[in-house]
Amino acid sequence: MSNAMWDALAATPLPEVRRRAAVMDDLAGVAPVTVPGAHRLAWNDRGGQSAVWYFAEDGRALLLTFDHESDLNLYAEEDYDLQESFYKGVPESLVTLVRDRPENYESLNLTDPGTGRTIHYAGGVFWYDGTRWHVSDGLTEYCEDEDADLFADSGFGYCLDSYRFGQDFTPEAVVKARSEDGLYEDEEEKEAALLTLREVFARHDHDAPL
Repeated sequence: MSNAMWDALAATPLPEVRRRAAVMDDLAGVAPVTVPGAHRLAWNDRGGQSAVWYFAEDGRALLLTFDHESDLNLYAEEDYDLQESFYKGVPESLVTLVRDRPENYESLNLTDPGTGRTIHYAGGVFWYDGTRWHVSDGLTEYCEDEDADLFADSGFGYCLDSYRFGQDFTPEAVVKARSEDGLYEDEEEKEAALLTLREVFARHDHDAPL
């Protein structure tokens, strides 16, 4: 399995992953949520794409990504069984974080018509065992069987792009990247954005790795 962003995530210490997740959660205006056994942080682009992180108290983590325009949009197909299969290989104690839970903007529920049980939808399901990251067995098997692009179709590439894994993650680096994308009309707007970003980053200094 070779993907530059995946390799960059794998090389990033979990405290730094969590710091970046906290900053992106703040920038997206998503309220952090504490669920039993874990802390939830998320990002969305207000257009149907999202990344959702669950940082468990025991040092593990669960990452869900979603691209509503991809073939892995199982919510559109209302395919509960297939969605459930995407969690195959993930420890049940992590899946419990998204099973029979209230839905939210980033994660709507798919419902089992037979039992009424629910699970959060996701195109990409990834988890951290305390030492390294894994792609769920179910997602890997599905992409191999259907010849799908695991990192593109799951939304992983797009949804994690702004986290800048493998690159500097500072207010200055973020503003520079956004400026190169033509986000700012003039230097005044660029400077105002930099001040705002510095305030956001400062709020999460305590999340920075030692």
